[in-house]
Amino acid sequence: MKRFYWSILFFVLIFCSSEMNAQSTYLQLIKEYLMEEGMSKDDIAGLQIQRESFSKSMKASNVYVLQEYKEIPIYNAIGSFVIKNGKVISFSGKFHHNLSQKINTTTAAILATDAVRYVASDIGIDIPIDLKTITKTDEGKTVYSDNNISQEQIPVEPMYVSKDDALVLCWDVSIYTLDGQNWHSVRVDAITGEVIDKTDWMFECSFGNHQYRNKTKSNVLQPSFGFKNEYNFLMEGSYNVYPIPAVESPNHGNRVLVSNPADATASPFGWHDTNGMAGADFTTTRGNNVLASEDVNANNGIGNLADGGANLIFDFPFDPNESVENFEEAAITNLFYANNVVHDVWYQYGFDETAGNFQFNNYGKGGLGSDEVFADAQDGSGFNNANFGTPPDGANPRMQMFLWNPTPDPAVDTFVVNNGSLSGAYITVDNSFNPGHVDAPVFPDGLTANLALAIDDDASIDANDICSNIINPAVLNGNIAVVRRGSCNFDDKVFRCQTAGAVAVLVVNNVAGDPIAMGGDNGSITIPAIMIGRDDGEALITEMTSSTINITLSDVGRNFFAEDSSFDNGIVVHEYGHGISNRLTGGADNSGCLTSCVQFDPNGNCIQATEQMGEGWSDWFALMMTIESGDAGADSRGIGTYSVGQPTTGGGIRPFPYSTNMSINPVTYADTNNTSNFSAPHGVGSVWASMLWDLSWALIERDGFDPDLYNGTGGNNLAMQLVIDGLKLQSCNPGFIDGRDAILMADEIANASVNACLIWEVFARRGLGWSAAQGDSLRRTDQTEAFDIPPSSEVSCLLDVEDFEENIFRITPNPSRGNFVINVSKGFGESNLRIVDINGRIVFEQDILLNSSYSINAQNLGTGIYLLQILTKEGSRYTTKIAIQ
Repeated sequence: MKRFYWSILFFVLIFCSSEMNAQSTYLQLIKEYLMEEGMSKDDIAGLQIQRESFSKSMKASNVYVLQEYKEIPIYNAIGSFVIKNGKVISFSGKFHHNLSQKINTTTAAILATDAVRYVASDIGIDIPIDLKTITKTDEGKTVYSDNNISQEQIPVEPMYVSKDDALVLCWDVSIYTLDGQNWHSVRVDAITGEVIDKTDWMFECSFGNHQYRNKTKSNVLQPSFGFKNEYNFLMEGSYNVYPIPAVESPNHGNRVLVSNPADATASPFGWHDTNGMAGADFTTTRGNNVLASEDVNANNGIGNLADGGANLIFDFPFDPNESVENFEEAAITNLFYANNVVHDVWYQYGFDETAGNFQFNNYGKGGLGSDEVFADAQDGSGFNNANFGTPPDGANPRMQMFLWNPTPDPAVDTFVVNNGSLSGAYITVDNSFNPGHVDAPVFPDGLTANLALAIDDDASIDANDICSNIINPAVLNGNIAVVRRGSCNFDDKVFRCQTAGAVAVLVVNNVAGDPIAMGGDNGSITIPAIMIGRDDGEALITEMTSSTINITLSDVGRNFFAEDSSFDNGIVVHEYGHGISNRLTGGADNSGCLTSCVQFDPNGNCIQATEQMGEGWSDWFALMMTIESGDAGADSRGIGTYSVGQPTTGGGIRPFPYSTNMSINPVTYADTNNTSNFSAPHGVGSVWASMLWDLSWALIERDGFDPDLYNGTGGNNLAMQLVIDGLKLQSCNPGFIDGRDAILMADEIANASVNACLIWEVFARRGLGWSAAQGDSLRRTDQTEAFDIPPSSEVSCLLDVEDFEENIFRITPNPSRGNFVINVSKGFGESNLRIVDINGRIVFEQDILLNSSYSINAQNLGTGIYLLQILTKEGSRYTTKIAIQ
């Protein structure tokens, strides 16, 4: 045993030494590159490499660099570089110029502890704060703890933030609220104490504004699971689950007892290991990649885990037609399985240890460990939602999976009128922002009160929509406020009613049909809030004009009709996807590079959203991991159909279901400006996901679909690789054009741009063409769409390719029958040769040593015109056309 640890120590010392040398070389290359691009020596003096990882697909190093001033970091001043063969071949980022002239001060006027108090006040914490110092560094970073305000430690460090063309010294503070709903990352002016920038590391699934459908069940077994090749299996564990990708949810098919699904490359010691030695360390749903347990009491501790026993057989009963609370172990098992599969699949495409993936033990492969996913099943802190919080590498993310409540049977008596001509039970739907039985002390056991119509001071629109100040608070006090659905956020109107003293809120829908789930993120709401259908609600309002109506609310039967999102693989993958996009954009040491809001009102509501695509990547991750053989791009694919009680053909929780058919999904880039019908970030993200979905199917239709998600070679696998590489290449806080260009650059680096024309055509089809403009990526309403593709002078497609210069290259014979010789006038040494067909598909690839001539045998190629590309070790690329007879 001692020899084992000495071997590990020796490896770590050698690894760290070589890594430091490489980073020193990289930093010098980057500084030279930036000076050639016009940056001054003073502005690059404080550059520091935060993270470096090697991309197997691009055969290059991804290097993330942070700009500092006198050893104080500048918030989100991050450069993403690609270094290959000793050269910087790609850069995206936002560095600041003339630093010394923009810095307001180098000395803080308020203490770090005061900064925490300012943040606590800003986010609505009004209890006394008792900070205890955990660690303190010479660089000014201090880590505090206060279990009364944050369930995680509270790091505080000095940081500059860009504001009005100045760099303002701030304190950077993060607080993970006790209810688990928000993980605030905040910048406080170190002179004035003003909160000048904040974001939330917790991303929600969100309903948007879409109605539930009637709940249906299906038990159609789908036998094709799309597992990886058998040689990659590890002999460990059996799990009764909905297998990915074949069965997305209980509505899509039956569970299957899956054996040995762990991937030997991504999880070399299996799913139940943490010590890096043979044999499982746990017989429960706990291991290196995820710790899955229930959190019914919403304390974010380790709750009950499913236990598979010594043989690791996790085979627990589940009946989707019965109350989900009786099948806790089955839910935890599926949640554990789905998280591990997502980990193992995306590991193959570059979300590995050095890129910042989620693992307790990184097995000496770089990156920071101790950050496996904490996944909570049947989490009691919310309802009708799910979320994922992503701190920087080395800190545990948390996935919270709630119960979802489709339209219940009125006989369950969740909403009962106790008197008058309208006596009886009615259909209502809960919200996603109130934690229900956790913070509303009387609602679980029944709440009885009178209805009272709320009135605001803006009668010109609708005096009862409560989108402005309430003028009759005395009437609401102690009663159930009745309001109409209107143009403002649901949680805004509910919070106004709560402040006025209402004990609950009944929202009357303003459109025909069933009531919908109300979204929002105001964590200060503690009273129940439900929606009732328009016809029923208006009838109640009419009767209220002549008589008092008494109501009883109850949670009785709610869980019986609830769906458990832990069984919805699409939502699990979506939430995990937030972790992938957040860790890869700007590097794993930054969690603020996908900001969704840059300006808030005094109540914490967003009033200036950004052009943020995080929700789009997450939807796309879910879609890509649930494609089956036989699917088509034109199919209608809804997100979250099971959890919201829709059939598999339902529209899901986005403005439109996903489809390459634009009569089903007509979105274009201009829709990101549409604040009425496309929310931010979910609606905006759905536009991005629509484009990525189109791209994936364009590649599938050209290259075919491969059900092997791990090591396949189909168009779907190529799409998965391009998107992961694009995430690594793009700048911090990217807009749509930044995201598009990063994918194009990924294709250029890895594939010599053989797919560039197809990529351009796909994006241009939905308005993200050559002439499109994104404006400021931190503003969501300044985008301009365009449907054009680049001129041939910018992008060379197959038919526009210029031949090799004859004084350098000569192909003989050409045309040929597949046997030909490449003759060169000078030596190029190690090179990569590719032959691409007219559809942009690589049909022949070979590493060659090209000094004077080289013979190629490609007799398997069919008759036609092809593109021959040569990539030299120095990074030069040469292209010509060849003909095969």
